[in-house]
Amino acid sequence: MTLNMLIAKQRIKFSNPWHLLATGFGSGMFPWMPGTVGSLVAIPFWCLLVLLPWPFYLLAVMLSFYLGVYWCHKTACDIGVHDHGCIVWDEFVGMWITLMALPVIDWQWVLAGFFLFRLLDTWKPWPIRWLDRNVKGGIGIVIDDVVAGIIAACILGLSIKPNIID
Repeated sequence: MTLNMLIAKQRIKFSNPWHLLATGFGSGMFPWMPGTVGSLVAIPFWCLLVLLPWPFYLLAVMLSFYLGVYWCHKTACDIGVHDHGCIVWDEFVGMWITLMALPVIDWQWVLAGFFLFRLLDTWKPWPIRWLDRNVKGGIGIVIDDVVAGIIAACILGLSIKPNIID
């Protein structure tokens, strides 16, 4: 981590609600693989979201996306670094989108969704990489993870074996 990145990380103030939320309630401050830690911390919150009726789950994720764009942008501006590693709200939203597609809610599917999302978020195949490099501001911080979550959800959805009756 460069000196500028360390200085930026020190500008995070948990008394600021936007910083607290953008850093995934502090999970993004983990010194190693903050995106992975943020994705893991998103899972207990998903356990609450999944209890909601489908339309409310979808509404909560959409609100998390729209508000997250603001929180992440504001935090990035405050610390002076676009998409600093400590900003992990985008991982929360990406994980929640990924986990929407689980055919069965059990730990194996959650684990598969987690690894699939992390693979896509780290590897950044097209169009994720293009979005990550070319879209700026809060939307740029969040949109690549949203697309990674959508792709992961589609892959999980395709994993469902149809129940064929003879």
